[in-house]
Amino acid sequence: MADLVVPIRAVCSPCCPAPPLCHGRPHWGHFPQKASWATNRFQTISVCRPNLSSSNIHLNSYFLFTQDAICTLNTLQTNASALQQVRQERNHPQQQLQAMQGFLERAGLTVEELNRLNIIHVTGTKGKGSTCAFTEKILRSYGFRTGFYSSPHLVQVRERIRINGQPIGKDIFSKYFWQIYGRLEESKVDASGGTMPAYFRFLTILAFHVFLQEKVDVAVIEVGIGGAYDCTNIIRKPWVCGVASLGIDHTQILGDTIEKIAWQKGGIFKPGVPAFTVSQPEGAMAVLRDRAKEIQCPLWLCPNLDDYQTDGTALHLGLAGKHQRWNASLALQLSNSWLKRRCSPGKSSRMGQGLLSTSFRPSSEMMMGLANTEWPGRNQTLRNGEVTYFLDGAHTVRSMQACVDWFKGSAAQHEKNASGPVARVLLFNATGDRDSAAMLKLLVPCHFDFAVFCPNITEAIVSCNADQQNFNVSVENMLTRCMDNQRSWHLHNRGVDQGGAGLLIEERLVPDNQADTLVFPCILSALQWISQGRDAVLADANKQVLAVKPNIRAKAAVLREAAQIHVLVTGSLHLVGGVLKHLSPTYSN
Repeated sequence: MADLVVPIRAVCSPCCPAPPLCHGRPHWGHFPQKASWATNRFQTISVCRPNLSSSNIHLNSYFLFTQDAICTLNTLQTNASALQQVRQERNHPQQQLQAMQGFLERAGLTVEELNRLNIIHVTGTKGKGSTCAFTEKILRSYGFRTGFYSSPHLVQVRERIRINGQPIGKDIFSKYFWQIYGRLEESKVDASGGTMPAYFRFLTILAFHVFLQEKVDVAVIEVGIGGAYDCTNIIRKPWVCGVASLGIDHTQILGDTIEKIAWQKGGIFKPGVPAFTVSQPEGAMAVLRDRAKEIQCPLWLCPNLDDYQTDGTALHLGLAGKHQRWNASLALQLSNSWLKRRCSPGKSSRMGQGLLSTSFRPSSEMMMGLANTEWPGRNQTLRNGEVTYFLDGAHTVRSMQACVDWFKGSAAQHEKNASGPVARVLLFNATGDRDSAAMLKLLVPCHFDFAVFCPNITEAIVSCNADQQNFNVSVENMLTRCMDNQRSWHLHNRGVDQGGAGLLIEERLVPDNQADTLVFPCILSALQWISQGRDAVLADANKQVLAVKPNIRAKAAVLREAAQIHVLVTGSLHLVGGVLKHLSPTYSN
């Protein structure tokens, strides 16, 4: 069993602008005073915050008030009212949408106003975010002003709300955050129960408000969890709906069979609104057809990407991985349907359930959009010196299989150019009710020299990192999960066939029967050990280097001697986001 390499010390830097949440306290756990602190902080800011519409505000003011906003937002993660909402609505899911409508109205918005956003609504288990990214880029290539709401964020919460492909700026975030928070806070007295919306609900309302105020031509909205009772399903008149690939995930909320999950996903269908889906398991497809018939909407099955008419010109995708071809086809159908309505308003859709949608000749804008799409943290490769990182936020069994297929092919290409032996390292974490054991079993044949586990904590000593705080789980539980993952890895390693069939490298740098495993308390300490000073970004003098035991350092000789180090980071988008925060200044800024 691996040692816990570094003890946890979660003491915050004094620069963090949220005293009750941070100063001298661990960042993790439950703080009874959070809600009252947020209220007091709002009252203070209401009086003294700068005029956010002014162009003369100093950047430090924007930073401080953005950090205040994020710390205040974080109080909605586990406050008592949010927990009460969950308990009340668990057995009455329809109440979730009723509650969401109430919060929307308290924020000064109406369901009818959302119709002005010309929404494309997308759900799915695997690929819904990539589908949205393709769709948004295609429509932006036509010159439309786009809004894009997605989750989760990788590094900064502002990533969830994008205008023309870019996360909204700190000034815009602060301005609209305090507008919505103020309306909700001030209406608590008059509202039934006097509650504030939970974290995701608040961000959904904020996104709608931003898109309305910024006058986007189209809003691409990614469902959070499920569909039928997801808070994004407050939308009544989207222009088109999409269902990406379905699989098993969030079973405690959505159900434990593909049919139950498909029923939830089909809940975003609306009467008369065209819906598109990709090839699905038979049971899931049958349920989607039944839902479409029940709701009375046309449902179309997307053709294979190879069936589109391109005069022999291959469709190039900006996102790697074979599975992205289905996401790209869905995006083509969604954007094409939206464009037809934009150009021919009032034209009704033909009714049909599960019929194969017609392929067409993609326009130059569509082809350019597909080729130029970027979606960080999904099948992403990043090289820093002699260390190459393969980043994919796969967190279901099905998506992990796709990740493994992508990694095998991509890593093999990189190894061809190596001047000597290549060390392979897995950096893994999983959260919630995800089946870690099943995902790890799929990863064993990748033949890693080390398997490293850590929680989704960016640094052992936290400083001004409010965007990535999680108050919903204790650090002890996070580390326990890591140790459980390590045990699962050992179990699968013992049972793996060592014959070498299907493996990309014949000989391992570590010759024994099992990959060495280590558990680190945070992402930074794991990355520093893995890179062994060979990544200039991580070797930055400004980054604190955490001491490790001599025997742990001795294990890393293989990493220091290898010509290259290949690191697969997977299991959680939050883990991938934490890694990107340290590896790329672009994401940190």
